[in-house]
Amino acid sequence: MGEAIHTLSIMGMSCDGCSGRVTKVLEATPGVLKAEVSHDADSGIITTTEALSTEEVIQIIESIGFSATA
Repeated sequence: MGEAIHTLSIMGMSCDGCSGRVTKVLEATPGVLKAEVSHDADSGIITTTEALSTEEVIQIIESIGFSATA
């Protein structure tokens, strides 16, 4: 199975701790291979297996209190 790259705008992060939390939660999720999250840029580049959709990645981010759009 191949990889998919999801480039998202992530709102609600105010510090490195916030982006670290998003990164930690994403990278602990089965199917997420790598997460690069920046609170300065309010964005994230998440690499997943093809089995994980953009909508599912957004739901994970929203489940911890942040909002995200593709």
